[in-house]
Amino acid sequence: MIKFICYPKCTTCQRAKKWLEDNNIEYELRDIKLDNPTLKELTEWYKNSGLPLKKFFNTSGLLYKSLDLKNKLPEMSEDEMLKLLATDGMLVKRPLVVGDSFVLVGFKEIEWLEKLNK
Repeated sequence: MIKFICYPKCTTCQRAKKWLEDNNIEYELRDIKLDNPTLKELTEWYKNSGLPLKKFFNTSGLLYKSLDLKNKLPEMSEDEMLKLLATDGMLVKRPLVVGDSFVLVGFKEIEWLEKLNK
């Protein structure tokens, strides 16, 4: 079963959750604000995603902006970025879908169809 990691108040997460339910895809729900991803989890998800690490940051979030990460991230190592992401779930782009062999970051319906609607 896939893990669906979201922030319940986020409208994109709500749309993604409805999409999963409309497509009869079973998932385990995890609230990113109550259960922040660990450094170990984030490192594993990053490696399995094939995405640049910057894609894991919620660039439209208030915390991202208040920490001026737009200017700081280019100077940071991957290790520093992963440790920073592990400090607060609100820094992490969501929703996240974690399967056995893949990780989806954000809600892109076409991408989700390819990975989840088999």
